Amino acid sequence: MHTKPHTLVRSATSIALPPSKPVLSISPIVIPIKDRPLPLEVRVTLPIDNSSSSPPKNPLPVLLLSHGHGHSNYLSSLEGYAPIAEFYAAHGFAILQPTHLSSAHYALSYEPGDELHFKSRPSDLSALIDHLSVIEASLPTSLGIKLNPDKVVVAGHSLGAFTASFLLGASNTDPRKTLNPRSSKFTAFDPRVKAGVLLANTGSAGPNLSYLSDMGREKLIPFYDMSFEEMTSPTMVVYGDEDESPYLTTRGVDWHGDAYTLSPAGRKKGDKSLLVLKGAKHGLGGISGWDAGETLDESPERLEIVRRVTFAWLWSRLYEEEGEGVWEETKKALEGDEELKRMAILESK
Repeated sequence: MHTKPHTLVRSATSIALPPSKPVLSISPIVIPIKDRPLPLEVRVTLPIDNSSSSPPKNPLPVLLLSHGHGHSNYLSSLEGYAPIAEFYAAHGFAILQPTHLSSAHYALSYEPGDELHFKSRPSDLSALIDHLSVIEASLPTSLGIKLNPDKVVVAGHSLGAFTASFLLGASNTDPRKTLNPRSSKFTAFDPRVKAGVLLANTGSAGPNLSYLSDMGREKLIPFYDMSFEEMTSPTMVVYGDEDESPYLTTRGVDWHGDAYTLSPAGRKKGDKSLLVLKGAKHGLGGISGWDAGETLDESPERLEIVRRVTFAWLWSRLYEEEGEGVWEETKKALEGDEELKRMAILESK
């Protein structure tokens, strides 16, 4: 990645950042998982010490990054999301990106009740935490890098955000009584995950599934009835105010903010935060890949806002004393820069 922002990035540079580092990406690291039809493949992206005055933390905090389910052949896998993975790594995180069983790379079939392999996806993320020592041992020993199991956060985009929300406390109850006579509730909360960012997440199914479109309810996500009432972990929700999803929901764009609106407030103000990007669609400026065809709102400026704000928020949840200053400066920039105010709205509870 480059050391400086793209020339089209202007106002977003007023959001301060710690110095960036060179990054190293290693893939695949292959982890056999019992009862999983394929081994779990993961890309690891790390900051490396370039003998500067501020070397990366060691052990490194860990960010689990869950891919979406877009139309691209490769982006919905460990091959995607370089714009955010490299950025987060350059500023201090060890990024772990698994390829989920739902990936187009595998094109696996699935059983009714586990469409899109949605139940295995959060299990993949928790398995990465279980196997941090294995992943660490697979890194070049010359780097001397350790991974911190006590500093783990999660982020995901679209179906990946849906996946990440389970680790933060969300749950899903399959509404199909013929398939689940007792209306089974699926949970995958992982207390080892300290905070998470949900990018373009799905929302509530509503009373009697009234918020789901016919296509969503009958074909695309027939298993879907999410609840955010028990999602107590610190969470930032990000969506675009032009991210219309009529194939999934009867609601407007605010549907993507339900994980913020319908979840309880955090232990302290800011533990639940919402970032709404004006003019943004589902790609949020280009988070899934550089110049990706699936991005309908390509914008280096918008992408930079997403990267900087979400990084500052995650860092502040892990390192209160150090990170809180970063987060306060970020909020001041969003509130004080007139151009940024026209592009993004931040609220917290």
